Amino acid sequence: MPKLSGGQAAIEALKAEKVEHVFGLIGSATMEMFDALYDAKSINFIGVHDERTGTHMADGYARASGSAGVILAGQNGPGATNLVTGLGQAAAAYSPIVSIAGALSTEHVYRDAFQEVDQQALFQPVTKKTWTVTQTGRVPEMFREAFRVAMAPRRGPVQINLPRDVLSGTAEFPPFQEPQAYRCHSVPAGAADAIEQAAGLLRSAERPVIVAGGGIKNTGGHKAALALAEALNAPVVTAPGHGDALPFGHPLNAGQMGPRGNEVASRLAKEADVILALGTRLGFNSTFYSYDNINEAAEIIQVELEPTAIGRYFPVTVGIWADAPTAAGQLRDSLGKMKSRAKVDAWTEKYKKERAAYLAKRDSDASREEQPIQPSGLFKALRDCLPKNAAVTMDAGTLCLQATDALNYWEPPCLFTPLDFGLVGFSFACGLGVKVARPDRAVVSLMGDGGFGMTISELSTAVDHGINTVTVVMNNQCWGAEKAYQRDFFGERYIGADVSSPPFDKAAELYGARGFRVERLSDVGDAVAAALECGKPAVVDVAVDPAALYSFRRDSFKHRGG
Repeated sequence: MPKLSGGQAAIEALKAEKVEHVFGLIGSATMEMFDALYDAKSINFIGVHDERTGTHMADGYARASGSAGVILAGQNGPGATNLVTGLGQAAAAYSPIVSIAGALSTEHVYRDAFQEVDQQALFQPVTKKTWTVTQTGRVPEMFREAFRVAMAPRRGPVQINLPRDVLSGTAEFPPFQEPQAYRCHSVPAGAADAIEQAAGLLRSAERPVIVAGGGIKNTGGHKAALALAEALNAPVVTAPGHGDALPFGHPLNAGQMGPRGNEVASRLAKEADVILALGTRLGFNSTFYSYDNINEAAEIIQVELEPTAIGRYFPVTVGIWADAPTAAGQLRDSLGKMKSRAKVDAWTEKYKKERAAYLAKRDSDASREEQPIQPSGLFKALRDCLPKNAAVTMDAGTLCLQATDALNYWEPPCLFTPLDFGLVGFSFACGLGVKVARPDRAVVSLMGDGGFGMTISELSTAVDHGINTVTVVMNNQCWGAEKAYQRDFFGERYIGADVSSPPFDKAAELYGARGFRVERLSDVGDAVAAALECGKPAVVDVAVDPAALYSFRRDSFKHRGG
């Protein structure tokens, strides 16, 4: 058996997992790992400028590839604490990240040592599981467990803390196990009686609607969902942030529902008599936990891989613990040949007419004002110029929230958002991870100027590693969501709402990227096209009307009388 240091064993464990990319920031606490990485030719190390943004890169990589993303914080203490925001984001998105950080030497724990913080306690609230390795010989065991837990349903981030003495110590190690030796190889199917009961409800429905969520998107299950929808002739709405669960062009795809969705999809959920929730919790962004957003009289069939999510927010008629695409296939088979159902056909025909009218109105209502550029005009220009294979990443904030259902998503998965975490500063870094996972696709990241200012230093990472994404900065010189609330509910008493920034196009050039400045709507398409073709990371700084603000969470300020 070979004798290795703990750092060498950690890298061998990553190699056994077939890890191809590690995002990270070098630090003295994990020098044994970095030294071993030097010889690991099968692993591409991508050095970042901040552990938080590195975690967003690993998150984007994980979501786009379907494999675990890996982030290595080289330093304990502050290097580790910087991971927390990114791991909280990944936890909210059920994104499988294996996060690794150096930790204090065991003999120095509880002595107020340099950069001491209780990392075991720190990470537990934002991960599926956190380990602090206690012996060098157990390093491979902990890595196997970390990847297994991160990839097990429902997926999510995990944390490994590696004390300095564990990394520098040596041990003899047996052969490193391949992942197939300890991974789950199948997913649960729905129980036969539950499937038949659900199929009966769907057969008798007059106004059926399918809600497709992350359980369809993250599994690539759109074909199964659409086959079921076609058998039922039922429209499908998508959970917010999962507008790419289905290809945009399918006639039964109604787009995103809920308080932040489009009016047609939202109406369907409010009027349906049977709702099939397919891989979705019917959670906050879909419903605000309120019957204002789904029909209280509807019979709900909920299919979820996480059993505790079934019936959690709304009582269900049938709950099915299963993989969503698998259950969709079972339901399709159970339905058999459907008889003609005039009421369903009329319901769906009405929807199709409304959807067509909505899309036409979305285009006709888009502002053509050249200056100042309005969000609706910008989104129309992006719809016209983005290639169909584009992957789009979004930030939080008022402009990105307006954009979520204003763009078209053709090739799932291709929309990556902060989802329920609502994180500003996510999109650009996430896009870099998506591009590493899918170098064949155009990747376009939408950000506000405030969020991009948080993360602009990662332009160096993009340039150094040739990660050629396009970042469209919707520059309205303010924290838009908060300024909208101050305008609408606090008598325009503005404080902390305005943002000053350098010209982002010029800043990009200083980093060695390409920069484009857009001040007229008619220039958007040419600038984005040039950015996509330039062969470098690119930033398109778009001057958007600072007055074009929208209060999304009006319900939060009902007490203000707005």
